[in-house]
Amino acid sequence: MAKGKDSLTRVLLMSGVLSGILFIGVSLILSFVVPGFDITRQPISVLLLGNFGWIQMVNFELSGALALLFAVGMWRLLHPGKGGTWGPILVGLYGLGIVIAGLFYPDPEFGFPPGAPLGEPTAMSMHGSIHGFAFFGLVLAIIAVSIVFARRFASIKQKGWKTYCIATAIGAPFLLILGIILSGATGRGALPLLGVGVVTSAWISLIANHLLKSPQQN
Repeated sequence: MAKGKDSLTRVLLMSGVLSGILFIGVSLILSFVVPGFDITRQPISVLLLGNFGWIQMVNFELSGALALLFAVGMWRLLHPGKGGTWGPILVGLYGLGIVIAGLFYPDPEFGFPPGAPLGEPTAMSMHGSIHGFAFFGLVLAIIAVSIVFARRFASIKQKGWKTYCIATAIGAPFLLILGIILSGATGRGALPLLGVGVVTSAWISLIANHLLKSPQQN
């Protein structure tokens, strides 16, 4: 049965639009204004460190909270229809991953903050390990929810959106693996890892906007 959008659901869906835009937007701004940060060498997560780290921490927490609100809106709109159970759960896990990653800082690496080791840390701290697990978890959540929505869009004959979700499910792990390999081999894996952030954030914002603007959901 088709379901409409009440005002609360619309606000919750708009939270998803804002989540992706805020996360990558603030990260990119900081990457160009924070002294000593090199976007080609240092992952945006290390912006949680240093004198401006509190700004990135607020960015992580707010973006994650907005994604969690989006998950509630998605549930209200789609459940129990196609993608209406696992979609919101996986988006919620993505939001939770961002929140946890913002609370547990990464270890200093690749020369940031200034004075940090020039390469990867030789041993990871507990908080650095939790940050890493949270990052991998949120990427896995986006891969999985992209597959869920690819199936949903296929079932309702929206080929373009199905293709986009499949591209996200392939592109995110490809960029992640490439970033890890380049970081270890050349110390230049930051741009592919930034690409992971762009791909995941874009998926959240674009899908939220699509759900917000669609006249009805099945």
